Amino acid sequence: MQELQAWFPDDAACLAYLERLRWGAGFSCPLCSGASFWQAGDGLRVCRACQRRTSVTAGTIFHRTRSPLQLWFMAAWLITAQKNGMSAQSLQRVLGLRSYETAWAWLHKFRRAMVREGRDRLRGQVEVGETLVDGVSAGYAGGSTGRACVMVAVEKPGPGRVLGRIRLGLADRPGTPGLMNFARNAVEPGSIVRTDGALPGVRLVASLLQRWLTGTLHYGVAGHHLPYYLDEFTFRFNRRSADHRGLLFYRLLEQAVVTDPHPLEEILDPDHNPYWNFS
Repeated sequence: MQELQAWFPDDAACLAYLERLRWGAGFSCPLCSGASFWQAGDGLRVCRACQRRTSVTAGTIFHRTRSPLQLWFMAAWLITAQKNGMSAQSLQRVLGLRSYETAWAWLHKFRRAMVREGRDRLRGQVEVGETLVDGVSAGYAGGSTGRACVMVAVEKPGPGRVLGRIRLGLADRPGTPGLMNFARNAVEPGSIVRTDGALPGVRLVASLLQRWLTGTLHYGVAGHHLPYYLDEFTFRFNRRSADHRGLLFYRLLEQAVVTDPHPLEEILDPDHNPYWNFS
């Protein structure tokens, strides 16, 4: 944490970093996409074309936050530093947040920033299959739990490495046509796809996923939140060999400034449809 505080000693340093991440290639007005602006005295940028005033945090997961950006940065650092993730209770305690709800909401906002839209698809030899995970409730976490069907795609990079990158998705039930739709979205055309037989890669990822969910979520997970826990597992798995946690921190914040705010009401809403269900 001392390293992080040396990099970002105050909120001004945090704002400057977010500006480099969001507008490093040039300013773009969120209303008219204008590239020209003038800097207002209150730190906002004013579009010369439409006069829209905007801040670097507007329309991101930091939208209208009343908490110091330093705290958000510390949260991102802690989340990426922990190999198996971090509970809301631990985050609240370490950061000294007033409420558990704030820590819980921040974790969910960061989870929504962990998967990049338009990311490269898997390629080469790829295993695609399904698994059932335990501890998923139809309502809220802590209620009676059941099982959910998770679709798994795993790259097989060849000799010397057991597994490459992965993709995860949800299905309404096992054996649906959704598995083929999932594969089309997750795998590069021309790849060699295996969907039958032993599928050792799928089996190993399924085992690791279940162990991670059980260890991270002691009280189960609400079904409408599961896609975002799958995102977090994918983010961590695909970067498991990263040597420098500063790179993971950078990747997470890089996505955070292009991810919608996702207010608490939306996160809590069980009727809010996950953004990728290929069934």
